Amino acid sequence: MSRYRHRSLESRIREISRQFPAILVSGPRQVGKTTLLRHLAGKGRRYISLDDPTMRELATTDPYLLLERFPPPLLIDEIQYAPGLLPHLKLLIDRDRKPGAFWLTGSQQFQLMKGITETLAGRVAVLHLLGFSQRERLGRLWDVEPFLPRRAVLTRRAALPTTTERALYDKILTGSYPALVTGEAKDRPVFFASYLQTYLQRDVRDLTQVGSIEAFTRFIRACAARTAQLLNLSDLARDVDISVPTAKNWLSVLVASYQVFLLQPYHASVTKRLVKTPKLYFLDTGLCAHLTGWSSAKTLAAGAMRGAIFETFVVNEILKSWWHRAVEPPMYFYRDRDAREIDLVFDVDGKLWPVEIKHGATVRRDWTKPFVALQRLGKPIGHGAVISLVKEEAPLTRKISTLPIGAI
Repeated sequence: MSRYRHRSLESRIREISRQFPAILVSGPRQVGKTTLLRHLAGKGRRYISLDDPTMRELATTDPYLLLERFPPPLLIDEIQYAPGLLPHLKLLIDRDRKPGAFWLTGSQQFQLMKGITETLAGRVAVLHLLGFSQRERLGRLWDVEPFLPRRAVLTRRAALPTTTERALYDKILTGSYPALVTGEAKDRPVFFASYLQTYLQRDVRDLTQVGSIEAFTRFIRACAARTAQLLNLSDLARDVDISVPTAKNWLSVLVASYQVFLLQPYHASVTKRLVKTPKLYFLDTGLCAHLTGWSSAKTLAAGAMRGAIFETFVVNEILKSWWHRAVEPPMYFYRDRDAREIDLVFDVDGKLWPVEIKHGATVRRDWTKPFVALQRLGKPIGHGAVISLVKEEAPLTRKISTLPIGAI
């Protein structure tokens, strides 16, 4: 059994658990939610898993008996399998508002988040956990601030060692699931095939009304091929031979189960010239590469998807830097009808902070030309950045820096 690796979310779980009666750690399957919470709980917290059919039946048929047998402090794994437990948790919480009484995990949000918001509003803090970040892989967790361009320049300059393009694509191909990162799972294709089977059978077939698993599998592959692209539901539906409403419904399944992330366009009331369509990103580059048929880091680094999957990796790392600190990222992309595009725009402290992501080791100033388009939005422009394959951070202009992968 591999040794435990610390996660950036640990300190925030401890802090928030001292304030709320319940916390929910949600995220995709097999990213270490249970391992994280059981490590933090030690021997001082009871544990039940609703993946266990016996426990699930008891939670469904006699929740009073379950909670009597397992009083708080309690960790309940995969709470989505027994949403009927939530009203009973509410009663116990309201009877004794003791902080940290219940820790919950969930792998999807289909019924779960509706039940949480309706039943445990104000009583539960919802946190998101994805696979290992770069820092978590290396055990370098002292830099705890979420990513922002200026912050990265000031505090992350020597955060991570430089890496070669080949080593980077080895990391991208492996993905961030702990079993693959730690080497516990040796065969990447077998791991992802098993992961997909479990996901399709448990999260898709059991919890949603997807008529054809085969068609849904084609749909998820089509989404993987479109990572880092503007979402086009009509195009997706046509390729998979399903209706647009079905494509919309199935996409919501992928979002709710943390397989994909939709990055929204930045818009302000002072302009109506911005594109309203979101961009789609897969939340694990290894799974994305597996679904699109890339078998080696070498072919992936030289292939047609290299720019898109590089951008996906960067967006994932930035998203983790926020989610793993229990903060929702104020992160968008910019695209207007004059075809000016900015990969990421952060709206923080009354300023807009632009970021461009480029697969290249020689940075060109014209990559940042679209940054000036933000001036007409009526907000000050903060320090900008270009994230690329450069080896170290360096100023590009007085207000724009080049950042290596290690800075995120």
